[in-house]
Amino acid sequence: MLDIKFIREHPDLIREAARKKRVDFKVEDLLAADEKRRALLKEVEEKRASLNARSKEVSTAADPAQKEMLIGENRGLKEELGAQEEELKTIEAQFDALMLGVPNMPDPSVPEGESDADNQEIRTWAPTSSSRGEGKPRSGGVEPKDHITLMRELDLVDFERGSSVSGFRGYFLKNDAVLLSFALWQFVFEHFRGRGYEPMMAPALVRERNLFGTGHFPQAREDVFKTQDDLYLSATAEIPLMGFHADEILEEHDLPKKYLAFSPCFRREAGAYGKDTKGIYRLHEFFKIEQLIISKRDHQDTVTLHEELTKNAEEIVQALQLPYQVVAVCGGDLGRAHVKSYDINVWIPSEQRYRESHTSSYYHDFQTRRLNIRYKDNQGEMRFCYSLNNTAIATPRILIALLENYQQADGSVRVPEVLQKYVGKEIIAKNMGGD
Repeated sequence: MLDIKFIREHPDLIREAARKKRVDFKVEDLLAADEKRRALLKEVEEKRASLNARSKEVSTAADPAQKEMLIGENRGLKEELGAQEEELKTIEAQFDALMLGVPNMPDPSVPEGESDADNQEIRTWAPTSSSRGEGKPRSGGVEPKDHITLMRELDLVDFERGSSVSGFRGYFLKNDAVLLSFALWQFVFEHFRGRGYEPMMAPALVRERNLFGTGHFPQAREDVFKTQDDLYLSATAEIPLMGFHADEILEEHDLPKKYLAFSPCFRREAGAYGKDTKGIYRLHEFFKIEQLIISKRDHQDTVTLHEELTKNAEEIVQALQLPYQVVAVCGGDLGRAHVKSYDINVWIPSEQRYRESHTSSYYHDFQTRRLNIRYKDNQGEMRFCYSLNNTAIATPRILIALLENYQQADGSVRVPEVLQKYVGKEIIAKNMGGD
């Protein structure tokens, strides 16, 4: 959410933000509602003051006739005030809804574009081993199998029983796929040890306010599961973690606050109908370790922290020896709440392309205004914090790249070296799943 004062003073910047993000939002509608709201609020406040003054007159009136007349006038004024207060509630509801639709200001460095096809490549990385070239699988020259084939042959998944139990996109991970998942989580937490990130296990059940606060609502309601108790299943630990500090006043010397949170995640994938209907790329239920930072109000500091988050994720992918690219997300693919995002896309040999595995984003005070997260600076002034987040690892999605890039000519899969001590083996082969 942006400051309404800023919007009044810079409507052209809001128009440009909506254009660049390809968001259907008319700032004129908001400004009209704001003007009507403020005018009506002034009238209501004047009537309340007048009614209070008249009430005092009634209490001090000595003449019964005059007192009766004042009571009658007050009765009419109360009726007028009641009608205007109801009108004000309606106008304020319209204003609030429009405010929730205001897109955040994209950074000038965000590239133009309509969709993820227009995201701008920043850099690529691949292992330097002579056995692998950039963007090439560890398959010794054989045609790479896709992850579905590999997982079926190595007894790592059961989609049929998963669908029977959980419906569309349901799955059971099995045997070494389970060990790989636990290995990844352990490796990531160990990788972050000593870096100042507080380990957390975040709840998946959240109240509605947290979804509005992080900018997921009102636009993405269709993609969120709701329980019968007016709670929602969170799509990422970012949502409960931002709620962790809602309505708090922090001290500047305590910032930035850095968290590394594990949580189950749930997405209906309503906007992805017909996409990735097979395999483990796009699921209703998965697990993720999320990085999140709450920092002071300083753009340059935010840029530095954004690069730190991205570097952390890149180091994990590099340790796993997976080829990847980093792209700057274009305006049309950028979230309404975001100022800037990078995607890390890992190489998928069976598809001969990179696919998204991590997203690194910052929001300035868009989320913290909604959740009322502030800090007192060194001069004693109250300011809204800034927020940033990035995936550390998302499972089981990352298994696609691991299995496909580490597949061998004989149908087995090598375990990445950094995971071998957790998995307890170097090779995953047929009839060897589980311990």
